Amino acid sequence: MAVRAIRGAIQLDNDERAHLLKSTAELVTKVMHENQLETADLISIWFTATPDVVSEFPALAARELGLGDVPLMCSVEMNVTGAMPRVIRLMMHADTNKPRSEITHVYLRGAQALRTDLAQ
Repeated sequence: MAVRAIRGAIQLDNDERAHLLKSTAELVTKVMHENQLETADLISIWFTATPDVVSEFPALAARELGLGDVPLMCSVEMNVTGAMPRVIRLMMHADTNKPRSEITHVYLRGAQALRTDLAQ
């Protein structure tokens, strides 16, 4: 078993609390599904949000999915001129037998443009 870091991001249509929670839950669920992860495999999830996202903490969506015993952290992305707006990113750390080359990083909606080399 190895510890792997898995990246993901989703662009929000707007900074509205219910939309943020639903979109973040979609991202977390998709990352776990694509990498065949169970809750017990998770070590931690670090969420970031662009500075224009202020309606809620993305970690709340993970807690609402039942990940309350997984260490969760939120922070603000750097405020870089011209950066894509309304983006939630995550870095999930998990125990898995998958080699690094088989990890699936998930970029949804407009966030696919952030990493065209990784987006599905």
